[in-house]
Amino acid sequence: MNKLDLTIIIPNYNEYENISRGVLDDVINFLKKQTFTWEVVISDDGSSDDSLKLIDSYIKKDERIRLLKNAHAGKPFALRSAVNAARGEYLLLTDMDQSTPIPELLKLYVHAPKYQVVIGSRGARRADSSPIRQLASIIFLMVRRFILLPEIKDTQCGFKLIKTTLAKQIFAKMRIFGRDSSATGWKVTAYDVEMLHLAKKMGAVIKEVRVIWKNEDTSSGKSRNFVKESLEMLFEILRVRVNDSLGKYNV
Repeated sequence: MNKLDLTIIIPNYNEYENISRGVLDDVINFLKKQTFTWEVVISDDGSSDDSLKLIDSYIKKDERIRLLKNAHAGKPFALRSAVNAARGEYLLLTDMDQSTPIPELLKLYVHAPKYQVVIGSRGARRADSSPIRQLASIIFLMVRRFILLPEIKDTQCGFKLIKTTLAKQIFAKMRIFGRDSSATGWKVTAYDVEMLHLAKKMGAVIKEVRVIWKNEDTSSGKSRNFVKESLEMLFEILRVRVNDSLGKYNV
């Protein structure tokens, strides 16, 4: 197979409502207008709704779209599966809800010749965020920057461009995969922090770029408790700091 420029990685967990409103049409129609070569890898995390049927309809129309079926273990595990399968020189991590719309890719991609990691940053004030979510995000940001990656404003935006060879090395070293390979329901994690911490330790300079973000998630299978999630993610960040102190990320 000829070398590809870019792999678009989209995790899927019960995203029927989001796919039904045409998010994949938006992604594919945008990519068809570009001059670079691409593939879309949708990595399913053991969905129990009808989202896979919708995804299959897109695969039948375009061989550049692939679906990976994984047992339900959580978003990081679905991403690892897709990263390992990626064939592009760079890969873009993006969420199915397209809260950051796919055309924002061009803001990141222009930096690809100089940077191995280019990440989207949503800014302090985010459209359609509830006061509770904004407060939880602010507290998380303050504590996270004190513990790890103080130079990065937004580690949690799901829109990230990474050199594929580097991404494969990073995911092979991430300790989150050594803990739990099962999950119940949908859960937010701080895997992004561990991923970016490892990128930095491997010598990558991380470029942060402001992107559009508006909460567009319409899926019904994701119950949210932002305060609880923020606390859980802070514990995960502490675990990353401890792992680093113990030399478990030595490269």
